[in-house]
Amino acid sequence: MKEIVTLIVKGMAMGAANVIPGVSGGTLALITGIFERLINAIKSFDVKAFKLLFTGKIKEFIRYVDFWFLVYIFGGIGIAIISLAHLFEFLFANYPVYIWAYFFGLVLASVYFVGKTIRQWKASVILTFIIGTVVAMGISLMTPASENESFFYLLFCGVIAICSMILPGLSGSFVLILLGNYQLVMITAINDLRFDILIPVVLGAGLGLIAFSHILSWLLKRFHNQTLASLTGFILGSLGILWPWKTPIEEAFGNKIKTVGYDWFLPDMNASLIIAAVLIILGIATIWITESLGALKEENKVS
Repeated sequence: MKEIVTLIVKGMAMGAANVIPGVSGGTLALITGIFERLINAIKSFDVKAFKLLFTGKIKEFIRYVDFWFLVYIFGGIGIAIISLAHLFEFLFANYPVYIWAYFFGLVLASVYFVGKTIRQWKASVILTFIIGTVVAMGISLMTPASENESFFYLLFCGVIAICSMILPGLSGSFVLILLGNYQLVMITAINDLRFDILIPVVLGAGLGLIAFSHILSWLLKRFHNQTLASLTGFILGSLGILWPWKTPIEEAFGNKIKTVGYDWFLPDMNASLIIAAVLIILGIATIWITESLGALKEENKVS
């Protein structure tokens, strides 16, 4: 029972991280010592696993894929996501500048901590960093926070968000912000139980989780520096979306009002600015503490 509760709590930590744009669930998995086991469990869903399942060898299948470990971890993730969705709905409605300020600090710090894991900066690494930055800047300038409820786009959101969730240094919720569907998926759909939105997202997440665990292992093994450089550039180029001081540009689509862009502006010197600045610093401190704990965990494993 103690082990079950521990795994659920670790899953809740990952879920809480992925609700907050800028914090990586993969980083929390690393800190809590389950990252390697999680990747191995996900990768085990291969031909052999399905052969065991469809030939009725259920016990062997459960052992092979570390089934109960995954149930407890993802159960904890689900609990955290559902419970925190209501909190963030309140914060976005009442304190948008403050919550975006905290997120801005989180992501700003992530640029440094993801970038410093690059072992060698050479031409191909610099090029992928530039490409990642330009792509993200293009997204933020062309279609920032524009919601899309189409089935295949929601499927794509599920794939990309879940891939980000298991990758240390990149937040699934942060990627959903870039794709324009953070509020739709993580707040509205969860709070209102919009299954027309949740089903394609969950389906995409399931497919993406199995596929990306293999792709991630292959990319990081063969193109480690280039992969991390593109991610670092992507995070850097997307900071504009999280700038706290912006006015949404909205358009009517039938009976719906959607955000299609932002007018950014500099803040006035007042008490609100001081609070926001403190929250930016807290966001940076959150990532610094998280990454420091992760490094300490790895040092203890080595020793």
